[in-house]
Amino acid sequence: MATFKYNALTSAGRLMKGTIEAGSRDEADELLKQMQLVVNSIDKAAPEKPKTAIGRNEFMLFNQQLASITKAGIPLEKGLRELAKDVDSRSMRKLVDAIADELESGVSIEDAFEKRQKRFPPLYGRILKAGVETGRLNEMLTSLNRHLEMATQTRRIIFEALSYPAVILTLAAVILTGLFLFVIPQFGPILSEISGGRLPGLTRLFLNLAENVVPFWIVVGLFFAVITILFMMLSASTPGRRFKELLFLNVPVVGRVYHSSVLCRMAEAMAIMVASGSDMPAALRLSSGATGSESLILESETLAGHIEQGDNILEAGQSCRLIPRLFLYSVQLGTQRNELQDNLYSLGEMYAEQARCGQSRLQAVLLPAMIIGVGCFIAMTILAMFLPMIGIITSLSAA
Repeated sequence: MATFKYNALTSAGRLMKGTIEAGSRDEADELLKQMQLVVNSIDKAAPEKPKTAIGRNEFMLFNQQLASITKAGIPLEKGLRELAKDVDSRSMRKLVDAIADELESGVSIEDAFEKRQKRFPPLYGRILKAGVETGRLNEMLTSLNRHLEMATQTRRIIFEALSYPAVILTLAAVILTGLFLFVIPQFGPILSEISGGRLPGLTRLFLNLAENVVPFWIVVGLFFAVITILFMMLSASTPGRRFKELLFLNVPVVGRVYHSSVLCRMAEAMAIMVASGSDMPAALRLSSGATGSESLILESETLAGHIEQGDNILEAGQSCRLIPRLFLYSVQLGTQRNELQDNLYSLGEMYAEQARCGQSRLQAVLLPAMIIGVGCFIAMTILAMFLPMIGIITSLSAA
C-alpha cells in the first residue's frame, strides 16, 4: 500500500486536501470517487520522516498545561487548540493540532493518541480515556504529573550520585590503562627476579591483566553494547517490557522506589475511579493502566476477572506479587466500611512517602559506594605491585 496526496472538491464545492492509502493511483482515484469527491489532482506522497518521541520535560509541561485547561472546564478539543498556540516547538504544535482535528471529527481520544504511541508515553491514551469516562481528567493528569516528577527526581538522584564517581572512575580507568600498558609490564621481570619467580596470586593477576588490557576493554565494550541492544529488543514487545520491569524491580533500593511509585499512582487513580462511581473490576483495570506498568496491568486484569466471578479481593489476590496484601486488605476493609476512597488516598500517601524515603536512601548510598569501589580497585593495584617487596622485607626482618 502507498500513500497519495489529493486535492478534490466536495459535492458542495468545498476544496478538500488530504492523503489516502491505496495500492495504485487508479485505485486511489476510484476510492475518492466513491466518497463523492471530484478529484483535481492526485500524487504519490513522499515518505514521512520517522517520528521521534517528545522529550520528557516537554511532555510534562504539555500534561500540566492540559490538566490546567481541563480544570478550567474548557472542552478537550478547544483546550488542545489553545494549547497548540502556546507551544514553542513547531512539530509539537502540529502534533497537538492534528490530535484536535481528529477529536473534532469524532475519533475517540484513546485512538487519537494510540496512532501516535511512538510520540507519547505508553498507555497515555488509555489514561486520558479513563479520565474522560470518569469525569476526573484533571485529577488523573495531575496525578500522572506527580508520578512523572517522582520518576524524574529518582533519575536525577541516580545521575547526581553516579556522575561524580563516574568522572573519577573514567579518569582512574584512563590512568590505570596507561599504567597497565606502559608501566606495570616493566615491573614483571623485576618482580619475578626479586621473588625468585614465586609471585603472590594478586600480583600475577594484575600482571596478566596488564598483558591483556586491550582485549579486556574490547570485551567490556561488547558487553555493554549487547546489554543495550537486548534492552531495546525487550522494549519492543509487551512480554519483553514485562520481563525488563521484573528485572528492574529486583534492583536493590531502585526497584523498591519504582514499586512504591507505581502503587502510589494506582491507589490515587483508583480513588478517582471509585469517586466517579466505577465498580471494582473497572477501577482496577483503569487505574493499573494509568500506571504504565505492564506487570501491574496483568495482575490487575487477573484480579478483576476473579472479582467478577464472585471472589472477594483478598481471595482473588492470593497469587499477586506486585500488589501487596496490605493494599488488598485496605481495599476490602474500605469497601466494607464505606470508606474506600479515603483508604485509597491514605495508601497513595503512604506509598508516596515510601518512594521519597527510598530516593533519600539512594542519594545517601550510591555516591559513597561508587567512591569506595574506585578506591578499593586503585588500592588493590598498588598493593599487587608492592606485595613481592613486602614479602621480601618481611622474610629479611624474620632472618
